Amino acid sequence: MSDRSGSYVAELTGVTHRYGRKSALSDVTLSLPAGCMVGLIGPDGVGKSTLMGLIAGARKLQEGTVEVLDGDMTSEKHRNRVYPHIAYMPQGLGKNLYMDLSIHENLQFFARLFGLSRKARKVRIDRLLRATGLLPFKRRPAGKLSGGMKQKLGLCCALIHDPDLLILDEPTTGVDPLSRQQFWILIDEIRKSSPNMSVLVSTAYMEEADRFDWLVAMNDGKVLATGTPSDLKAQTGCDSLEDTFIRLLPGQEQGSKQRLVIPPLEVQDGEVAIEARNLTRRFGNFTAVDDVSFEIQRGEIFGFLGSNGCGKTTTMKMLTGLLPASEGEAFLFGSQVKGGDMKTRERVGYMSQSFSLYRELTVRQNLVLHGRLFNLSDREIKARIKDLVARFTLEKHLDDLTESLPLGVRQRLSLAVAVIHEPEMLILDEPTSGVDPIARDEFWKLLIDLSRNQNVTIFISTHFMNEALRCDRVSLMHDGKVLACDTPDRLMQAKNTESFEDAFIDYIRETVGEEEAEVEEIVPAEAAAEPGQRKKPGFFRLSRLLTYSYREYLEIIRDPIRLAFAFGGTALLYIVFGYGISADVTNLRYAALDLDNSPESRAYVEQFRGSRYFREVDRIYSAEEAETLLQGNKASLVVEIPPDFGRDLSQGKKPEVAAWIDGAMPDQAETIKGYVQGLHRAYLDDYSRRTTGEPLQQLPVDIVIRYSYNPSFESIYAMVPAIPTILLFMVPAILMAVSVVREKELGSINNFYVTPVTRLEFLLGKQLPYIIIFYINTLMLLVMALFLFQVPVKGSLTAFLIGSLFYVTVTTGFGLMISAFVRSQIAAIFATAILAIMPTIQFSGLTQPVSTLQGRAELMGHLWPAGKFLHLGVGSFTKALSLEALAPDLLRLMVYVPVFLTLAVIAMKKQEK
Repeated sequence: MSDRSGSYVAELTGVTHRYGRKSALSDVTLSLPAGCMVGLIGPDGVGKSTLMGLIAGARKLQEGTVEVLDGDMTSEKHRNRVYPHIAYMPQGLGKNLYMDLSIHENLQFFARLFGLSRKARKVRIDRLLRATGLLPFKRRPAGKLSGGMKQKLGLCCALIHDPDLLILDEPTTGVDPLSRQQFWILIDEIRKSSPNMSVLVSTAYMEEADRFDWLVAMNDGKVLATGTPSDLKAQTGCDSLEDTFIRLLPGQEQGSKQRLVIPPLEVQDGEVAIEARNLTRRFGNFTAVDDVSFEIQRGEIFGFLGSNGCGKTTTMKMLTGLLPASEGEAFLFGSQVKGGDMKTRERVGYMSQSFSLYRELTVRQNLVLHGRLFNLSDREIKARIKDLVARFTLEKHLDDLTESLPLGVRQRLSLAVAVIHEPEMLILDEPTSGVDPIARDEFWKLLIDLSRNQNVTIFISTHFMNEALRCDRVSLMHDGKVLACDTPDRLMQAKNTESFEDAFIDYIRETVGEEEAEVEEIVPAEAAAEPGQRKKPGFFRLSRLLTYSYREYLEIIRDPIRLAFAFGGTALLYIVFGYGISADVTNLRYAALDLDNSPESRAYVEQFRGSRYFREVDRIYSAEEAETLLQGNKASLVVEIPPDFGRDLSQGKKPEVAAWIDGAMPDQAETIKGYVQGLHRAYLDDYSRRTTGEPLQQLPVDIVIRYSYNPSFESIYAMVPAIPTILLFMVPAILMAVSVVREKELGSINNFYVTPVTRLEFLLGKQLPYIIIFYINTLMLLVMALFLFQVPVKGSLTAFLIGSLFYVTVTTGFGLMISAFVRSQIAAIFATAILAIMPTIQFSGLTQPVSTLQGRAELMGHLWPAGKFLHLGVGSFTKALSLEALAPDLLRLMVYVPVFLTLAVIAMKKQEK
């Protein structure tokens, strides 16, 4: 792209964006200067991420215009042209990474997507890994990196193609201070090596914003002000950007002008509220918390400071009994913490990292529910709600749904819920994350009141250094270990620093060592790669498709659950269905009520004992016993032989034998009826031969029933060829849908949105490994049919193998189509299972021939592809049909191959709404 210094990298006019009824951006008009670092500042939920997504092309524009790099982002042609020149790093630790892939494999993936040659990939990957200090760890999976290392890797992946516009959405949130410092040094080095590159950054840390060239202050979806940090401070007459931001807010939102004052903690009797003794928690081979010990005095505000993933939340859960410790002990008010000790837990209020509220309930209903959970009476609940609503200023919101509340109000409600039972100790896990400075100060006023006036012990974790300074004592945590524990002033004095952040960084440096804490100088991009080594995007490139396929293959083989389900799921279900689903009815339980007990009656009963269809239960002697057996499902048949059966039979009379059949299952009852009639006829025939020497008188016409293809009429010869029709539709479709939706849940779908990859490349790339996996599954099922079930292939094996390849391509394509319409893995599983199984069972010919269906059901039977594969399977195994005879089924299946894939391409959007 051309040199843009002095111009604008992005221009927005009248941009409005909504999520349902909520407006994320409201009539935003903004011009972002090129060639500098632009910062978006403001709390969570003000529209920063939406704005960045629109500029990156990841989100679809609803109203207004967005021009980026001299073109309209509503134009697909322009987006495809500028994708190779934009890098987008979404919000969240490692959201653009693949956790099962190593550092090196992640970088290779992105380099291939942007068409870098082998030589360029090697040079640039080596350059970035050296600059970030990640080179010694390049074989380590991304999922096992610290938060800071994940963000460094995410930045490397974004920079691999030397973009003209780098977009970073809160890249340092949740990262430890040292990694945060290294990150910004790295950005400065990158800007020196690429002076024309524009950088757009959002941040929740006001102290970071001072380093940006130009700022955009946002609130409630609107732009409050723009300019350099010094211009904004001068405009408001403030010394800090945090105070500047508060002053820029509308008057009614600026909160109290009174500064937050924290009274000193009065030293009491020294009672210990919380004590951790050598707490350790392991998850498999990973040690999340390593030998942590500290004490917290009653009434103290104790801060827990550290990055995401350093063990803060795990420690808090062990202290509340929510998570057992692998080693060590935890004590609350002198009592050892145990998972089932509810009395101790009632003395604690816990506010989790993600607010523990029921979003579909109102404020009042949440308070009432939690009061009842802690066994408060209705009178106590009413009094507590009245008090808390007044103290936490929730009056206006009592009947509002929780999901509609602003973030600051939701935070106050979470605190009210945590203290409704008047706990003696409060554990708060990052309660102010993403909240604006005013709401944060108001929240701290509540905490100070609880601590100083009600003697409540407060254990709070936070990312914010200014909050740590408000604590009586602070514990610094890094990589599962406590580095130091003391008052903020003493911690700073020990390191001879003026800022608490610098002190924390020095403590981390002591732990990780100086070499890991340094950032190398970055070689300029021009010296690292030759021009012309990046391929033009193009409409379709096989290399990009295969890049996605290879990445998917790596993820599958490294995920034991998916791997087991992919290769073991169909085999296990085949065994269950093959042996478990059968139309053959044998070993039916029966009882004989012989009221005659003559040689003739005993011979009659012996007919049943000698049959493989029946198994006798206990002998019975009364009609009441017979009724009990049938009612208790202990017998399906009771044969009642009347008194004088033998005498009447010898005298040529016609004695009646009663057969009582359990009719709860009509099909089984009808089968039992046929068995009884057959045994009855066999006995009479045998009796006639023994007494008269002649067989039983024959009927004038005898009907002989014969069965084609399955002479023995055993179900296994029908079920084994038919079951793969269900299995090879359900399992491939589910795994295929989950694979795509998983990217939506994890956030890595953004890599598809903002790279040159086309929809067809993305979908085919994801599909190819699953086609191979389930074709191997088909061969496994074939071997099982031949050797486990001993069902031979009597027809064309070639037709079955070709048809199977077409069929798994169709069914994985069906999964791709479903994935375009759902956003969660659970929804993908249920939707795919229902939409795959029900039509396959109902309309493929499994339960009744398609020719017997009528109306729309018949149309569905002819259109649904499972019917074609069922006919092909039965024809290959049982009916001994040739390749020529099965050719029409193969042609029909081949026609279906592009149908679902085409529908998936149409339904899959390259931008998020």
